[in-house]
Amino acid sequence: MIDLRALREDPERLRDSQRARGEDDAVVGTLLDLDERRRSALTSFEQLRAEQKSFGKSVSRAQGDERQALLTRAKELAQQVKDAEAEADRLGGELDALLKGVPNLIEDGAPAGGEQDFVVLEHVGEPTRFGFEPKDHLELGESLGAIDMERGAKVSGARFYYLTGVGARLQYALLNLAMEQAVEAGFVPMYPPVLVKPEAMEGTGFLGAHAAEVYQLPADELYLVGTSEVPLAAYHMNEIIDALPRRYVAWSSCFRREAGSYGKDTRGIIRVHQFDKVEMFSYCDPADAHEEHLRLLEWEKQMLAKVEIPYRVIDVAAGDLGSSAARKYDCEAWVPTQQAYREVTSTSNCTDFQARRLSVRHRDGDGKTRPVATLNGTLATTRWMVSILENHQQADGSVRVPKALQKFLGLEVLEPVKR
Repeated sequence: MIDLRALREDPERLRDSQRARGEDDAVVGTLLDLDERRRSALTSFEQLRAEQKSFGKSVSRAQGDERQALLTRAKELAQQVKDAEAEADRLGGELDALLKGVPNLIEDGAPAGGEQDFVVLEHVGEPTRFGFEPKDHLELGESLGAIDMERGAKVSGARFYYLTGVGARLQYALLNLAMEQAVEAGFVPMYPPVLVKPEAMEGTGFLGAHAAEVYQLPADELYLVGTSEVPLAAYHMNEIIDALPRRYVAWSSCFRREAGSYGKDTRGIIRVHQFDKVEMFSYCDPADAHEEHLRLLEWEKQMLAKVEIPYRVIDVAAGDLGSSAARKYDCEAWVPTQQAYREVTSTSNCTDFQARRLSVRHRDGDGKTRPVATLNGTLATTRWMVSILENHQQADGSVRVPKALQKFLGLEVLEPVKR
């Protein structure tokens, strides 16, 4: 949720942000009008209530006809107070509802535009070339006895799968490597719930434009999370944090309906309904959020270096940020059979947007409570296996295991299964 005080002081900043996102900037005028009317209604309510309290003393001293007239006026005044309070509450409700639909202010420097308007910041490594016709990750996964899409569909439906044998072991190795790196960097490891209450999902901004992608359990009033960002952001909901930064790292299963993406990346495990992920999350002073964001990106790059795959870093355009993010950097790994880079990590600076909605605060140098900043970043997911298998495949159908994963996997090479 954006800061109303900052909006009053500089409404043009939100207008610029809305235009960069491709959103309607007329909402700024509506917000300011509602805010002014609500504050006016609150002032009227407070003045009437003060008059009512003062009037009560006059009634207690009056007698006879004067007292009766004052009692009649007191009754009228009580109704006016009640009406004024109701009007202030109504306008406040309208304002809150409108605010919840307004995305975060983008950070200065974020590219304007939509999904295709990202800016490439750097390339790391050269795209992998082979002296043979490479197989895609699903063909490799099936020949290695690592991925079983057919039985996943039989048991659960389209876009579900089994990781079997070395496939399951490879995922465990990858996510254990990510957890090890994060713990060494000082993150507190977490294993969070994957079912959350509506206030947690709404507070993190996932019930807006992307609500159709969220699995809901209406009978229990719970949601399945698409990322552990949600339970980590809500961990300190309605609290005052006594020391910053606070950094957590969570390993969890994630669930996404992938609504509207039919026909896109339906082969293999690129776009699926369930996957595992290791997610970094940071609470920090808003003044430090920009630098903290760059630190999260650096940790992601360190992890990608360990699995030895080429990738690029992009600065995501404003229209593709999602409602909570002020800025987002993605790392995209090279997928040889697609001759394309595909997203494997995202790190977002959500400034104080989520913290305002979730009421997560800290005390500043003057002892005043203020919202914190929240940031998140992917450290590894099931999808990484796509690029690992394809980039490290060999002519005989085997796959070389990156050195950093060997101690967790116990193998140097994944061999095709004899059938």
